[in-house]
Amino acid sequence: MSAAEPKVYGWCPGALRPMMSGDGLVVRIRAPLGRLSSEEARAVAGLSERFGNGILDLSARANLQMRGVRPEAHPDLIAALQDIGLVEQDASAEARRNILLTPFWQAGDRSHHIALDLTARLAAAEDLALPGKFGFAVDAGAAPLLQDTAADIRIEGEGECLTLRADGADVALEVTPESAASEALALARWFLAHGGASEGRGRMQALLTRRAAPEAHDAGVAKGAPRPLPGETPTGSLVALEFGQISAETFATLADLGPLRLTPWRMLLIEDARVTVPLPGLIHSATDPRLQVSACTGAPGCLQALSATRALARDLARHLPAGLSLHVSGCAKGCAHPKPADVTLTATGSETFDLIRRGRADAAPARPHLSAAALRATPDLLTKDI
Repeated sequence: MSAAEPKVYGWCPGALRPMMSGDGLVVRIRAPLGRLSSEEARAVAGLSERFGNGILDLSARANLQMRGVRPEAHPDLIAALQDIGLVEQDASAEARRNILLTPFWQAGDRSHHIALDLTARLAAAEDLALPGKFGFAVDAGAAPLLQDTAADIRIEGEGECLTLRADGADVALEVTPESAASEALALARWFLAHGGASEGRGRMQALLTRRAAPEAHDAGVAKGAPRPLPGETPTGSLVALEFGQISAETFATLADLGPLRLTPWRMLLIEDARVTVPLPGLIHSATDPRLQVSACTGAPGCLQALSATRALARDLARHLPAGLSLHVSGCAKGCAHPKPADVTLTATGSETFDLIRRGRADAAPARPHLSAAALRATPDLLTKDI
């Protein structure tokens, strides 16, 4: 395999099906309703230090990843996670429970109601063999917040209106809080019946490039709201994690302030908290330039990364003009930011990068094989010709 052709696994690490990385197994936790009580969060932090390397990642699908888990410790870790109710006993049930819920739900509101209904229906749908990456977004607040987040079936609210939409479609189906979950499963079965999961893989958007959405879908698509920024909200305080990573120690400290909700924006929502303490790796300011930067784990933490990424991303962040996005990727897969960025740096070797403008990590470079030292010395290379 060449450096330009990183291995694509076609699946994401789960709790029961972990993936080996450069620092050990990656074990992904799908917290029910995207929420950890203070007790659960402290338990996760302790398990991370006991069975892993004490580092946690928050994914773009609002899942929590334990890093550095020793293979021989994996069975004991899973048993401990099952004891606290964070992992299903059955592997197929765990795989189906792929629901992203808007972090600002309130107990009893329509998002909460639909998510509970959908969770129960998915648990009972033992014949529903969906691809491992196939997911649902329950985004039924006043306006959608998750439209830029990966999901295959979207339940979206806009004011009093509630719709169900196949990802990638420009039409939707009007639903009610009572019918939304059942219609979501019907759409999932439609996806399978129309060949969306060839050889066990596939995504809704790819299917819709070959055929139209169901005929009954004829309503308009809800208009999305801007992505939230760190700060206070009616539900609690949003705090961002530098490059989506946090130490188990810091995670436990935040849990002492309140229950933690996981977001797809690499931020934690601390329920009912109004003041957060300054801790390493946390971003409290909405104007912090690190919010404009995406960076994957990089080498040596990722087996496919050709270079370290985050130290360079941290050094370059302060030179970014407001509003300019930067993606630093350890290989051409671009896991940290699959979509185009204003500027992308894709590693081509140890401490060397291709500079790509307005493209993904696998796009043709505007300037190939720049050294990390040159980028640090002349950061205006990032903005030249933009």
